[in-house]
Amino acid sequence: MSLQKEDVEKIAHLARLAVDEADIPEYARNLSDILELVERMDAIDTGAVTPMAHPLDMPQRLREDVVSEENQRERFQKIAPQVENGLYLVPQVIE
Repeated sequence: MSLQKEDVEKIAHLARLAVDEADIPEYARNLSDILELVERMDAIDTGAVTPMAHPLDMPQRLREDVVSEENQRERFQKIAPQVENGLYLVPQVIE
């Protein structure tokens, strides 16, 4: 898939990026190369491949689940603008 100048400008607009006019041909070439790679990867049959969360067969290192902060709920509720029954009251944003 080959991107044109208009495609790059539209992508830049959607991403809210300022792109120099002189750089557009290079961006078009690079983005086209990326899309070509994705198309080639999409064409590969991966039906027999087991999905993995990590390329190495090793367990996840987990930290011990311990409380590391003291409970400051009462302190924070005292400085909150509005609290009722232990809950923070906020303005309604959805009708």
